[in-house]
Amino acid sequence: MNTKVNFCGVEFENPIITASGTFGFGYEYSQFYNLDNIGGISVKGLSLKPREGNPPPRIAEIYGGILNSVGLQNPGVENFLQNDLPFLKSKYKKCKIIANITGNSIEDYVAMGEIVGSSDVDLVEMNISCPNVKQGGAAFGTNAKTAEEITRRVKEKCKKPLVVKLSPNVTDICEIARAAESAGADALSLINTLLGMKIDIKTRRPILHNNVGGMSGPAVKPIAARMVWQVKNAVKIPLIGMGGIMNGDDAVEFMLAGASLVALGTANFIDPYAPIKTLYGIEEYMKNNGIDDVNEIIGGVKPW
Repeated sequence: MNTKVNFCGVEFENPIITASGTFGFGYEYSQFYNLDNIGGISVKGLSLKPREGNPPPRIAEIYGGILNSVGLQNPGVENFLQNDLPFLKSKYKKCKIIANITGNSIEDYVAMGEIVGSSDVDLVEMNISCPNVKQGGAAFGTNAKTAEEITRRVKEKCKKPLVVKLSPNVTDICEIARAAESAGADALSLINTLLGMKIDIKTRRPILHNNVGGMSGPAVKPIAARMVWQVKNAVKIPLIGMGGIMNGDDAVEFMLAGASLVALGTANFIDPYAPIKTLYGIEEYMKNNGIDDVNEIIGGVKPW
């Protein structure tokens, strides 16, 4: 039974990865299992300088998932390159390391792409859901023209495969996907969180200090699966699918929709063994359905 997936020229032992912002840099979860048992990890979103993130409360449980407005708290890219990446690369030989980058301007992203793309990471994932402070605060990924420009500029400097992470908070995600592809993106990951809100009816204040936050978890899965399927039919580059994946059945569903790799996020907070259990679920599905190669599942949905 083959579970290996070639993604942008990088061979993953299996299609299971962890979503950025839900796995830190792997230290905590490595206490539960060997990270070489999963395909890869997308590390905490990195910025040029350390970020403290938003003030609390910044996590709220909701029906069917969670809201978060952590605000991309991280120690900065230099700290990651000097401390975290060498540790991960020395200890794990199979688990692929995906660096997730963020910024407040195109110049920030270009600098990050050049710095991280010249390092020992395996892929670079660019989060374009961040606010463009130079153009009124609208997210880079909500406009096709801006998505195209930032992808083109970063791709010119980034030496590693560039994965563009798409926001679902748009009218037509396929338009954004095609723009990123045309600008040279090697792959796409989707979906990022949906914008949501929860209000305490006693205090009449939003639960989150930032008022709104990103919604993730099982409740977003049908939306995420639909978007993965739509984008798969709109572009030719490979996809990482995410959004409410909690088990093997969910993962297979996303792969059938067109994802080559699947990322677990909220599930990690509920069960640290979720990635391992999800891999077992995929293998069980393959065994029960006479599938020898996991790649046979990718894009295998049969629309009516």
